[in-house]
Amino acid sequence: MKATILAVGTEILFGSTVNTNAVFLSQQLNLLGIDVLRHITIGDNRKRLLRALEVAFEDCDLVFSTGGLGPTEDDMTKETIAEFFGKKLVENKAWTEMMSSWFSKNGRVMSENNRKQAFIPEGASVLDNPNGTAPGFILSDGRRTIFVMPGPPREMQPMFTDHILPNLKKLQDSTLYYKMIRTVGIGESDLETALLDIIDVQTDPTIATYVKDFSAMVRVASKRKTLEEAQKAVEETTEQIRERIGKYIYSEDNEDLQQAVLRIMKSRGLTLSSAESITGGMFAKLFTDIPGSSAVLDRSIVTYSNAAKISELGVSSDTLEKYGAVSAQTAEEMVRGLARCSGSDICISVTGHAGPDTSDGLPVGLFYVGLCAFGKVSVKEYRARRTKRDDVRKLACQEMYRLIYEALK
Repeated sequence: MKATILAVGTEILFGSTVNTNAVFLSQQLNLLGIDVLRHITIGDNRKRLLRALEVAFEDCDLVFSTGGLGPTEDDMTKETIAEFFGKKLVENKAWTEMMSSWFSKNGRVMSENNRKQAFIPEGASVLDNPNGTAPGFILSDGRRTIFVMPGPPREMQPMFTDHILPNLKKLQDSTLYYKMIRTVGIGESDLETALLDIIDVQTDPTIATYVKDFSAMVRVASKRKTLEEAQKAVEETTEQIRERIGKYIYSEDNEDLQQAVLRIMKSRGLTLSSAESITGGMFAKLFTDIPGSSAVLDRSIVTYSNAAKISELGVSSDTLEKYGAVSAQTAEEMVRGLARCSGSDICISVTGHAGPDTSDGLPVGLFYVGLCAFGKVSVKEYRARRTKRDDVRKLACQEMYRLIYEALK
């Protein structure tokens, strides 16, 4: 089975709304073994939507549409789909009554344009929407099938999971299984070179390399008749990959590096503290975004100013005057001071220049990371190739987690 994902909404084309629906649907459909051939985003325009439907069904038997089911004049998805399939719109009186009851319970009167939402193409199967006033529907002519859902993710995702997914599983003739292998300490080009002979002869499983947040990864995917067959094929290829790059692999479960650090430290009953300057708390945020981080993180101190470095961490004013806030000496004194006051098993510090300008003549992208792991102190210098402020800060966090991971390993 082949599919097109169709997103309807001028707000997406304006950039005011991010199309997260396409990501969700692609992930779900691929797991079912349904090949997603394209994403189409179209504005609220009848002619262009008709043309998009023609293109979508040229080589696909399934289309998944989101958006354009609201009560206003510019919401014309249903009308255009009905026209494309040669169907009339008919009122689903049960849905009209449901909407009227909902408005009444909430102390409101249903406006006439809301009634428009109860009109569905003749012959379509209605999909319940407990999270909104727009029902979805499935329409098929025997050759082509379209699944029509509302745009808001809080409405679309439950509708897909509860009503569409069970139907698709009945049609499923294959399944996709994939594994995301995450690495640290190796770049994408070196990673591909190490696996090139395997990649060159791939058929199924397929192997692809990616980069996300400065970390190279490998996706191994197999599409087979059964999940068991796909899992076995992926595991056999993964074993070949382990033989080549095993020392760089930190996760085979698509974990971010901070998740791997938390998992390891939690299993060993270890504690962590951080002192941040350039990253301004980003390191701690990434860690505390993960459930269960409170079992490991003792404290995080943002010492942005020199005064804070002196009072909170005991950094010497002489060090700051002689070497500057952005220096190996300052990073070392920061992490030593943190270790004294926290007593954590692992302490990490960072100081540097994120830009866009510097006042001491040092380059943007220069930063130092201090590590105190089980009493042993080290400092490392970095010079980011990317000099956008956010990129420098993200790289600094990534390197902090990398140093912690290597110390744990």
